[in-house]
Amino acid sequence: MMVLSSLLFATMSVCVKLASASYGTGEIVFYRGLVGALAVGILYRARGGSLRTPVPGMHVGRSAAGVAAMSLWFFALGGLPLATASTLNYMSSVWMALFLVGGAIMLGGRRVEGLLVTAVLLGFVGVALVLQPSMDATQIWPALAGVFSGVLSALAYLQLTALGRVGEPEERTVFYFNIGSMVLGGAIAVAQGLGRHSVRGVLLLLTIGVLAAAAQMLLTRAYTVGRPLANAVLNYLGILFAFIYGVLLFDEGISAAAIAGVVLIISAGLLSTRVRSRAQEPEDTRGRPAAGG
Repeated sequence: MMVLSSLLFATMSVCVKLASASYGTGEIVFYRGLVGALAVGILYRARGGSLRTPVPGMHVGRSAAGVAAMSLWFFALGGLPLATASTLNYMSSVWMALFLVGGAIMLGGRRVEGLLVTAVLLGFVGVALVLQPSMDATQIWPALAGVFSGVLSALAYLQLTALGRVGEPEERTVFYFNIGSMVLGGAIAVAQGLGRHSVRGVLLLLTIGVLAAAAQMLLTRAYTVGRPLANAVLNYLGILFAFIYGVLLFDEGISAAAIAGVVLIISAGLLSTRVRSRAQEPEDTRGRPAAGG
């Protein structure tokens, strides 16, 4: 599920990059949410599921973090090479480890682990290597957006597993996330101004919505029933898919420094998941999702 989810998200990012030539970030986020909400809501209701939730506050928090992260990522995709924007977004595992272990230190006096410090340093060095060969002065804001999209993605993943622990079905979680996308995306779109539709543009928006809904369902299911450590490792395949798409479709060059940066970021993610596995509750070793995985 994680491998297929990563492939679908990478394919969606290609469509977002193409659509960004005609539509603003807010409009893309809005239509992604609209298509996803309709698809998931109709299918779930047809199967007899209920969209009423006993934990609306948790959905609001998850949607706010997730939609903000997605909006920043879409903005980064419009201004950076595909692989660069995707790599920054995939730093979420490093940030997740920092949040988890940092929270454990504040609450229980746990000391800082050397692996976490190493992971954070490797991640930042990797980001510097990835950005240096492929970013100019006009791309500073998209680059910062990509970095912060990773931070917010980490928060969203923590909330995603928490929703799974309280028994929320993945269809309901994805549905409310898409509703949040419509609300925030629509507000941004109104502020930015609306683009002009074309047959190509409409097809891209529909494809983005369908791919995103399918990928989100797979991702949510994986984090609900799977082991967080394995999910985080497999999630890094998205960087590989993004690099392949960037070279084949956008003629994006790959320098030795950029490759080294990606390797460092992946290494940082692997180290951070190791730290996370130590910080999680004992039941995670029996295959159930931990509170913050």
